Amino acid sequence: MFSHVTLGTRDLDRARAFYEPVMATLGIGQPFNMTGALVFGEAAGMKLFILEPFDGRPAARGNGNHVALVAPSRAAVHAFHTAALQHGGTDTGIPGLRPHYHANYYAAYVRDPDGNKLQAVCHHEVGADA
Repeated sequence: MFSHVTLGTRDLDRARAFYEPVMATLGIGQPFNMTGALVFGEAAGMKLFILEPFDGRPAARGNGNHVALVAPSRAAVHAFHTAALQHGGTDTGIPGLRPHYHANYYAAYVRDPDGNKLQAVCHHEVGADA
C-alpha cells in the first residue's frame, strides 16, 4: 500500500548512529545511498527515509503518529528495543504482548534522538517465529 515513509532529523550523522544498528536488529538494510538521507528497506518495495526537511526548517515530530516496523521474531523486538536505547533512543513501551490489538501482538516502542516514535512488532505465536 505504501511506497515509503519519511521521518525528519535535525542531525543526519546522529540519526545514522542510531538507525544503522537499530534497523540491523530487524534485518532491514540500506538498498541504496542517497545524498543527504538515510534509506532503509527494499529498493523496489517499502522504504523508510530519514532526512533533514527539504524546506530547510527544523524537523519536528508528530504527536499521535509512529512508524511500525515488522520484526521477524519476539527476540528481534527485544534486540530492537535494546539497540535503540544503546544508541540514543528513549523507551516509550517495553517489549511485551499488546493483546488489545490481537492475541500475538508483541511489540516495543521507542523514540529516536529527534523524538520520532518507532515500534517493532512481531505478529507470530510463540514458537512460530519466522
